[in-house]
Amino acid sequence: MATKKEKESKNILVTASVLAFEKKLVPSDGRFYGTVWEKRTETATALKLQEKSVRGTISNRQKTTVLKQSDIEKANLQTVDSCALGNDQDTLKLSFTLKILSGVEKPSACNSAEFNASYKQAATAYIESEGFTELAKRYATNIANGRFLWRNRVGAERIEVSVKVLNEGDNSAWIFDAKKVGISATDFDNNDAEIAQLAEKIAAALSGKTEFLLLEINAYAQVGKAQDVYPSEELVLDKGNSKSKKSKILYHIDGVAGMHSQKVGNALRTIDTWYPVPEGESLFPIAIEPYGAVTNLGKAYRTPAAKADFFTLFDSFARGGSLSKTEQHYVMAVLVRGGVFGESGKD
Repeated sequence: MATKKEKESKNILVTASVLAFEKKLVPSDGRFYGTVWEKRTETATALKLQEKSVRGTISNRQKTTVLKQSDIEKANLQTVDSCALGNDQDTLKLSFTLKILSGVEKPSACNSAEFNASYKQAATAYIESEGFTELAKRYATNIANGRFLWRNRVGAERIEVSVKVLNEGDNSAWIFDAKKVGISATDFDNNDAEIAQLAEKIAAALSGKTEFLLLEINAYAQVGKAQDVYPSEELVLDKGNSKSKKSKILYHIDGVAGMHSQKVGNALRTIDTWYPVPEGESLFPIAIEPYGAVTNLGKAYRTPAAKADFFTLFDSFARGGSLSKTEQHYVMAVLVRGGVFGESGKD
């Protein structure tokens, strides 16, 4: 890759050193409630976290070079958070709002007027030709299939997702059966008419035909009476050696069990099926990320070496280069995600 000085000497348009985009899909935190399936839309109780002190066993891998029998015979005492439905409840309700904004063609910060003009021309051309229809369909599908429930989807007898538009003067609403045949969590090839209606409104907001779209989303998962449910887990960087500290801390919002907005957003943008599939592996949707990173697999699917990463594609896109349609979809999806993408001034 050419250095900044080499690009300038060859009169190549240099990426702005200060370049940032605000995210255009803005979810709130999700709140957890317990209810009964037959009365799911009528009444629900906020779910609280419960603290447990448990006596377990040593089950993690030990260093065999210093392993003593006494090390694996002693009890593993720990305090953890948990969350479960009440004895008379069989259904989890997850509630959040989602705002979709326009203005992807306008960086929130850019210190190069020349680069800004070139990028705006490319982004405007994409909006005029594609109108965000493909991305919107994929976002709408992830709302309809309840992907944002994460682990709470597993083993659910029934899943229903209720979506309501909160914009003034718009009474649109949809109810999706997330386990219905045709609403897949592994691909986006569906012809569902209601998903298409929701996607149309999302596309209108992203492309600037409407200023914004505000949705209220309530998902219901029938998981079984008194079953555990799974809020977000807090990342604790310093657990220390104190036995009084909890080894698992769950997220709550003013005492109500909750899911991080970041985790909801990650589920909604899990739409990337355009990345290079490694030999011997199957294609599956991954979250839109600049390097296609999937941290729980310890893998990045979009590497600079393969010229499939965001920065390689974005530099070409913003300078008027030729990208395939799927590469354009990916680049614009990263910009909808938002981030800081300036090019370092150092050689």
